[in-house]
Amino acid sequence: MFRRLRPLFPYLARYRKSFAAGFATLVITQVIGVIVPLIVKAGIDGLAHHAAARRLLFYAGLLLGVALAKAVFQFWMRWILIGISRDIEYDLRNDLFAHLCRLSQRFYTQTRTGDLMSKLTNDLNAVRNLVGPGIMYSASTLVVGAATISLMLHLDWRLTVLALLPLPCVSLLVKIFGQKIHDRFEKIQAMYSEMTERVRENLAGVRVVRAFCQEEAEMALFDRMNREFVEKNKRLIWITSCLWPAMALFFSLSFMLILVVGGRHVLAGRISLGTFTAFNLYLMYLTWPIIALGWVVNLTQRGLASLERLWTIFQAQPDIDDRDVPPQPLRSLRGEIEFRNLNFAYNGTPVLKNINLRIPAGRTVAIVGATGSGKSTLVSLIPRLYDAPPGTVLVDGVPIRQIPLETLRKHIGFVPQETFLFSETIRENVKFGAPQASDAEVEQATNVSNILPEIRGFPKGLDTMVGERGITLSGGQKQRLAISRAVIRDPRILILDDALSSVDTATEERILSQLTGVLAGRTTILISHRVSTIRNADEIVVLENGEIVERGTHEQLLARHGFYAELYRRQLIEEALEQEA
Repeated sequence: MFRRLRPLFPYLARYRKSFAAGFATLVITQVIGVIVPLIVKAGIDGLAHHAAARRLLFYAGLLLGVALAKAVFQFWMRWILIGISRDIEYDLRNDLFAHLCRLSQRFYTQTRTGDLMSKLTNDLNAVRNLVGPGIMYSASTLVVGAATISLMLHLDWRLTVLALLPLPCVSLLVKIFGQKIHDRFEKIQAMYSEMTERVRENLAGVRVVRAFCQEEAEMALFDRMNREFVEKNKRLIWITSCLWPAMALFFSLSFMLILVVGGRHVLAGRISLGTFTAFNLYLMYLTWPIIALGWVVNLTQRGLASLERLWTIFQAQPDIDDRDVPPQPLRSLRGEIEFRNLNFAYNGTPVLKNINLRIPAGRTVAIVGATGSGKSTLVSLIPRLYDAPPGTVLVDGVPIRQIPLETLRKHIGFVPQETFLFSETIRENVKFGAPQASDAEVEQATNVSNILPEIRGFPKGLDTMVGERGITLSGGQKQRLAISRAVIRDPRILILDDALSSVDTATEERILSQLTGVLAGRTTILISHRVSTIRNADEIVVLENGEIVERGTHEQLLARHGFYAELYRRQLIEEALEQEA
């Protein structure tokens, strides 16, 4: 068990002083508690010897004082130990979130969001219960058990041996049932992850579900999953429901033996009535910790199962990091980009082949090609969203693996193909990469993307909430906000991956006109299916099946009558048809 708890040791060590104080109050609480039967014994024996009323009042007052003292120390025991569990939960949650932020894109393409959410909520709560009530009640059981058995042996060792005879059966029960609880709880948590992921997908894709009239089908599927989850929980309840009564049964046997044998000892005069009463009280004291042990086993096995699930996150290491960064790396970039003999495969499938391309600082290069030709993958290698082979992607003549990630990404403004907005105000979304930006800079950035007039038309202007994933905005509005978010950072490298696909041609022309000044002096990569977006680029690169098949200016590529010229001809026909319509 200690081996399985090892991941928690650094967190427990941070609060060793608090744990020491908590365990001190725990020991004092339980030691004070085990004094009570001795006071009761003295009082009952005093009655048997016709003690004075004043002495009986003394014992009564002593019992009250002991109860008050125990209450005070028990308060501090729970305050300290349960409080530590909340502190460790806080540390774990922060560390998990920070680790998730460091993990590479590959991890998220292979891991379901619902599974992560389940681990960060349900599993983390189970670990907290392991650290708090689990440790506290385990320690209480050990202290009370040791103190109680010692005093029982002192009162009558023969009755003590008799009373402890059922305990081996209790230990066997705990071992058998504990493993079953662990296994079943792991299955419950896995099922909970599946349910969470299903709910997340349905909420995120609710419009698709409605559009295809799949509400009933999805509700039926969730009902089956929910029923299976309930059944798995009921099977766990069956185990725990058997454990506690079984433990109580064995202790009832102890009471039966003590009542029969101990009663005979009292009648024979071998022990006093006070001793017999105290012995039974101690047996009751021993009963609760052992019965509570069943609950502790339940908490512990649940916590260990959840800890193992949580630790799969920590065991996942980022495959993109700063391990190759030299002691004195670059801290500022001009923006020159070079792809040198680049070959890149994703999940074993070749995506880019023999890419050789140099983009001087301050130049604008456009990349075009059919869907799946590798355009987005190519530009994703520049900020190291995926890692290219060593020495194949360079910035300012330095392999990007030798540039600190923070430095590299701070100099890049990236508008990905899939626009993502946070459930915040327009202002906060635009300032996401530049939190120190002023409102004037926000307005300037939104003016560049030609969305400022529309923002001014909203009732709350820049304070308008965009809704989850920007659901309250149109596709074109979301893309333009994403452009503003990239521009406001004043990056040396600006990457627009099909960033104008959701706007009409007139709006595109206005945005490109505004961007002309912004693009001056910075390296820009434009990906687009529209020739109108890229025709003024310094160089146009055509990708086909992951390879560069054409490159040159707009006029040069038209003269070659290749893929680009065909693309341009088709778009002229489409524009002519639209005008006629």
